[in-house]
Amino acid sequence: MGLLPEEANALPPPGIANRNSVWLGMSGLLVSMLHNNLNRRPAVMSGLHRHTLLTTVGWVVGYYVTKIVNYKQAKLDRDMMSYARSHPEEFAEKERKTFAEIVEPFHPIR
Repeated sequence: MGLLPEEANALPPPGIANRNSVWLGMSGLLVSMLHNNLNRRPAVMSGLHRHTLLTTVGWVVGYYVTKIVNYKQAKLDRDMMSYARSHPEEFAEKERKTFAEIVEPFHPIR
C-alpha cells in the first residue's frame, strides 16, 4: 500500500462499518441517484449496477481514509509520549488531593 509506511501494519485494522465508510458509501449512492435524476431517469430503480459500484467504491475509500487517520493519530500519540518521557521536568506529577481538602467544610444554617 503506497499511502502508509510499513509501521502502520502494526496497528489493528479499523472496523468494516466505520464512520468514514458509511458516509462515503452513502455519498456514492446519492451521487449515482443524482446522476440518474439529472439524466431524467428514475432515481432509485435505474442503473442498480451503478448504485452498487459507487456505494462500494465509497465504502472502500472510507475504509482506507480511516486507516490513514488512525495511523496519523497513533504517530502523533507516540511522538507526544516520547517527548513527555524525555522531558520529565515539564511533566512533573502533581500532588494529589482528596475531595475533602478541596471543598470547604459544610456548616448548615438552621
